[in-house]
Amino acid sequence: MTETGKKPPHETLDAQLVRYWEREAARFDELSARASFGWIARNYARRAQRAREKAERSRAKEVARGRLPASALAPHVGGDSPS
Repeated sequence: MTETGKKPPHETLDAQLVRYWEREAARFDELSARASFGWIARNYARRAQRAREKAERSRAKEVARGRLPASALAPHVGGDSPS
């Protein structure tokens, strides 16, 4: 219980998914860096990017629920602008 007597909000599945997909992206980035062949490295890099996108979708849901500040949304990262 907190000071006001309210229970802290339960952790949502989206909050768990954010952590999971961020860990998966880091794991795929590591595998990509250690890959012996370029095509394998590119495959792992694509998987890491998809994992980051899934984490971002869940993070956006958490922001919409008011559980995370809007500043928690990651800025667009990548070579291409979204325009």
